[in-house]
Amino acid sequence: MKKILFILFALGYSSIAKAQIEAPVKWSYAAKRLNATEALVYIKADITSMWHIYGLDMKGDGPKTSFSFTKSKDYQLVGAVTQPTPVKKYEPNLKMDITYFEKSVTFQQKIKLKSADKAVVNGQLEYIACNGNKCLPPEDVNFSIPIAK
Repeated sequence: MKKILFILFALGYSSIAKAQIEAPVKWSYAAKRLNATEALVYIKADITSMWHIYGLDMKGDGPKTSFSFTKSKDYQLVGAVTQPTPVKKYEPNLKMDITYFEKSVTFQQKIKLKSADKAVVNGQLEYIACNGNKCLPPEDVNFSIPIAK
């Protein structure tokens, strides 16, 4: 009986460890008021060593990071999400140039507040994480970012 419990424990522990290994990106969020009617929303990815995520500017069906924001009566988006300059290289497997980020990246979205009160920016991002051997399936992450007065 002890052997069976040990085997079950070992299998459970190894699946937990594998799940942790397979989560190479941690997301965090912040916002900063620029003035009474404008704010910047920051969406940061901390990326495990040897992994990367793709930029916003991939052409066609290429892998990319994307954002969608929930419409709100409290704010409107100003322009598109911006990113710092990504790494760019030709990917022979995809037969195209790719852009990506390693270690960390902070995306920004400017918003115009429709009132001086508090607002909450909700939305979803989609990204793909890859390393030199494989890519994980696309992952959707919901976010909710309060804008304080």
